[in-house]
Amino acid sequence: MEKKQFQAESKRLLEMMINSIYTQREIFLRELISNASDAIDKIYYKALTDDSLVYDKDSYYIKVTANKDARLLTISDTGIGMTQEELESNLGVIAKSGSLAFKKETEIKDGHDIIGQFGVGFYSAFMVADSVTVVSKAIGSDTAYKWESDGADGYTIEPTSKETVGTEITLKIKENGEEDNYDEFLEPYRLRAIIKKYSDFIRHPIKMEIPSSRLQEGSETEYEEYIEEQVVNSMVPIWKKNKSELTDADYEAFYQEKRYGFDKPLKHIHISADGAVVYNAILFIPENTPFDYYTKEYEKGLELYSAGVLIMDKCGDLLPDYFSFVKGMVDSEDLSLNISREMLQHDRQLKLIAKNIKNKIKSQLQTLLKDERERYETFYKAFGRQLKFGVYNEYGRDKDLLQDLLLFHSSTEKKLVTLDEYIGRMPEDQKYIYYASGSSIDRIEKLPQAEMVADKGYEILYFTDDIDEFAIKILTSYKEKEFKNVSSGDLGLDENEQENKDEATENEHKDLFEEMKSILGDKVKSVRISKRLRSHPVCLTTEGELTIEMEKILAAMPNNENVKADKVLEINSNHEVFASLKNSYENDKEKLGLYTNLLYHQALLIEGLPIEDPVQFTNDICKVMVTPSA
Repeated sequence: MEKKQFQAESKRLLEMMINSIYTQREIFLRELISNASDAIDKIYYKALTDDSLVYDKDSYYIKVTANKDARLLTISDTGIGMTQEELESNLGVIAKSGSLAFKKETEIKDGHDIIGQFGVGFYSAFMVADSVTVVSKAIGSDTAYKWESDGADGYTIEPTSKETVGTEITLKIKENGEEDNYDEFLEPYRLRAIIKKYSDFIRHPIKMEIPSSRLQEGSETEYEEYIEEQVVNSMVPIWKKNKSELTDADYEAFYQEKRYGFDKPLKHIHISADGAVVYNAILFIPENTPFDYYTKEYEKGLELYSAGVLIMDKCGDLLPDYFSFVKGMVDSEDLSLNISREMLQHDRQLKLIAKNIKNKIKSQLQTLLKDERERYETFYKAFGRQLKFGVYNEYGRDKDLLQDLLLFHSSTEKKLVTLDEYIGRMPEDQKYIYYASGSSIDRIEKLPQAEMVADKGYEILYFTDDIDEFAIKILTSYKEKEFKNVSSGDLGLDENEQENKDEATENEHKDLFEEMKSILGDKVKSVRISKRLRSHPVCLTTEGELTIEMEKILAAMPNNENVKADKVLEINSNHEVFASLKNSYENDKEKLGLYTNLLYHQALLIEGLPIEDPVQFTNDICKVMVTPSA
């Protein structure tokens, strides 16, 4: 029999496709099953206009059969079949899609999409097969035809016999190589796993003969092996069902079945969109942080389906980074896919879906915050850091979207509060939203710098995450109220009488502070009277945008440039220590140096900063212990 050659461009495309278009060999089974599903759908569409055809869905199925000994894998369907001309046209010219042509001819608009629109999926079989045989009998035809090919060298077509209408594709699976295991495509359990992964929601039954075991009749211990034909796909996806039919348990079962996490989902979002772009989605907000969530190995993304067929395991373009904790799937027939259907073209539809999903997640989180505060706080403890990252990232591009979802511990409420709740409690005379940063709530509560703000009765937000202050610097304000660190130079408090008194004291002892600055050198930018201290003798504050907490965070990063905050040493003029400083300045400059260094190191310890010379510090303490007080 004369072997026919593929068209030149088809031959070249076949060679390229087998080697590079598909990233995983197992994809071939998805493609062949999708083609089989299309063949059954075509009968359904013809039955709509042809009274001689009766479509009985129970008569239509796809079957996958493996013969290990002969190394044969067969995918058969009871679909519309192909004539000799259709075999020649569809399988002789790679990238010509019979499904796409059929769809255009029949102007399908009823929601049953034809899956295989690119015409290359069939040839993915050559990634795992030395040769492929197609036997097909078209509906209304008395003759079947056999198409055979061993790859790029060409193909043959000849008449053959087949009792029933439909198509049977048989792959001669390749022998194993040193690094290639082709045996897996002859193992029933592996084949079933591939079907469940990619084709679980094909609308027609996919049948397989699965080895099973059972107790022998009359025995309590002896088992016998037998073969059982099973339908291995779910067929109707949960996202195609009416929401009113589904319970929380149904969504939780889907979450577990898809292995989105080992926990229970905290909340689910079921979207059925029918607008500028048509798609279905089921999204989950997990309860717990995945073990690898804050590592570079974690990969965000939603499963992407096209007409129920899995196209991508993780489509990262559907989620912004700050919502990367969301799990779930999207199914759309409107997306433009590339030739292998494994990669999306970056088009308007994808962006519309991503934007809609982002807004739906935001809305769901707001509802959770409003109606189920305890559950939202559970979520926030797991993923709040990621929301703050979203505020900070891309120069605050999405800060307005996220700011109402943020929570911080409150000095007065002793619990997590929103920025809106803080604003709602502000006295009329309060100019700023005050915050304090530290490694823990306990440590922040002891900060001397917070005394004056707390004495005014103003609420302070506690920042304990390393990203908090960076995010707030990007946010800058909330509802026209600026954020103010309790350690900043100007607290914006109206204390005119006290300020005048402090200014007079500072002017009176200007030489003392200049001497202390000289002793400390470039460790501090200046030394001055504190307007914020009440009971503590000393503290460090900062000038400029970089705070002490930010300095500590940057110092812990690799390849840091040793960036330092502009520190100011503040002295409480009402504390008895100040009298010792004045006395030593007037009578004992050596003791002034001792006291100055001790106060500076005390301020470092309060801030959790390392002491530059611990030995010198301990020696200074010993000197104070053995020196009579002035």
